[in-house]
Formats: sequence, C-alpha cells, structure tokens
Amino acid sequence: MKFEILREILVKSREETDPRYGCDPEKRELKEYLGNGIVNLDKPPGPTSHQVTSWVKKILNLKKAGHSGTLDPKVTGVLPVALENATKIVQALLLSEKEYICLMSLHGNVSDDKLRKIFNYFQGEIFQTPPLRSSVKRGLRKRRVYQLKILERENREVLFNVRCESGTYIRKLCHDMGLVLGVGAHMRELRRTKAGPFDENSIVKLHDLKDAYEFYLEDNDESYLRRYILPVEKAVQHLKKIWIKDSAIAAVCHGANLNAPGVSKLEKGIQKNELISLFSLKNELVALGRSIKTSEEIYEMKTGTVVDLERVIMSPDVYPKKWHKAEKIENI
Repeated sequence: MKFEILREILVKSREETDPRYGCDPEKRELKEYLGNGIVNLDKPPGPTSHQVTSWVKKILNLKKAGHSGTLDPKVTGVLPVALENATKIVQALLLSEKEYICLMSLHGNVSDDKLRKIFNYFQGEIFQTPPLRSSVKRGLRKRRVYQLKILERENREVLFNVRCESGTYIRKLCHDMGLVLGVGAHMRELRRTKAGPFDENSIVKLHDLKDAYEFYLEDNDESYLRRYILPVEKAVQHLKKIWIKDSAIAAVCHGANLNAPGVSKLEKGIQKNELISLFSLKNELVALGRSIKTSEEIYEMKTGTVVDLERVIMSPDVYPKKWHKAEKIENI
C-alpha cells in the first residue's frame, strides 16, 4: 500500500530536532506502538462493525478501540480500527472519501445503452434520504459520487465500482437507480475497497491479527504485530501537513493554536478552513487543526495564528515546555 502522497514542500525555517524527545513512529516501543496504532481490518460478513472492533480490542488486550465508518453486517472489506490513543483521529477518517465494489440486481430487463446513461446521470452531486434503519437523522441531503463505473454485466446482474463522499448509502444508490430505470433494483453484495488512505493492499484478517499477538506472547516476536498494525500517522496521509518546531509542540499539546513562528515547513495546496495535520520534525502526529490561511500566506507570515486547533493527538509530556510561566500559551 502506498501511503505517502507526494506534495511539494515549502521550507519556512530549517530546524533541527532534539533526539532526546519523541521518536520515529516506526521505532516506538511496542506498548506505545500499539497504543498509537491502526489496524486496516478486513471485515468479514455477519458481525457488525462494533462487534468486530470489540474482538480486535480483546485480541490485543487493550482498553479502547474505535472504527471509522460503519459497515452493515453483510458488507465486507476495509474497516480501519484505531487503537487506544489513536481513536482521537477517527473523526478525520469518518469524513474521508470511500470506495466500493457493488453487485446490483436489476428487477427487469434494461439495455446496455440505457444502463450506461443512468450511471452517468448518478455521477456527480446526488440527493439521498438515509434508509429507515440507518443510525443518522433521516432527511434529504446532498452527497457527491466521484466515480461510478460498470465493471461487468451478466443479464440483470451488474458489477460496478463507486468512489464517493463519506455518508453515501450504496444500498440507496442501487434503489434509486432502479427507480429511474423504471424496473427496480437492489444491492446484492457490497465490499468496501478504500477508506481514506486505507485500501486492500494492507488489509488484515482477524485470525492473522490473533496469530501475530500469540507469536508475541509465546516467542516475544514483535515483527508480525508491527507488520499488521500501522502507526497512527498513516491514518492521516490524505490530509495536508504542517511540520512544527520542537519549541512549539508542547504549547500545541496544551491546547494552543499554531502561530507562524512555530512553523518549520508545510505542504503546498493548503486552503483556508481545510482540516490539516500537524507533525513534529520526527514525523510524529501532534494534532489536527483547521487552517486559517493558505500555504502561500503561511509561508510569508512572520506573526499571527495560522491554524485553529481541533484535536490534540500527542501526549503533552513528550516534548518539554518552551514558554515562561508569565507567558500565555496562546502567544506561543
């Protein structure tokens, strides 16, 4: 799986990072590694997403785990499960783009030409009302379908790929396409193939995770756990980054917004009000925030706030405080 998204980086200030504090995410001690980990789980058919997440927690003997985006019991595929402290980033994954492979059954005969036209019609912005048994409030809402592509067709069975905005109901999409076609249709099978930066290339089955933990308990072999569990940093690769100086990390971890002097480097393309990730110079995830300025503006700024903090991920005691007691955190 290719996690790294290559974007041009603007270097605002060349800084060194103190080796005494923090560490490369891949080199964390196992307890800390698990507590800041993500499992890209291959959800099996049958159990709910909540049940599967509970099994992951029991297998790894952890107190807390959370999944990013519910899959119906019969639906299979990519279900990122965040462990312990990593559950703080679940909201960022919930809002990320999703991709599915769906098998739809038509209730009547439809020509290939008409079917292609309907698929083109439902690509783009659509309106949906969540199904009766959904956990969200029912009401008409807009969602965007980025790609809707027929892969195979055999009589009334249609296999297709859909890439869409988070919160798009594929079962409802099949139903609505059937209505417009005038013959009716339903979703027969569904598999999620991508959720944010996670896809099937790094997917892990429950029994493999169980075996990996047993290898660790019996032989003290961490290699399998480290192969199947990914650092939390991998879960935000779809977000643009700002790397902050060591001197700014503790202030951010104590709730301060990020000001221009704390920025070391940043990726191009950041827009105002965009959710972004704040990283240390050792590539540790520090926090998530909402950009106030664009990349170009941040690069030029000498003073002023550049990011409104939304969620602190790193523990506040990893890096030392760099402000005096008389100073306000907000000014760091």
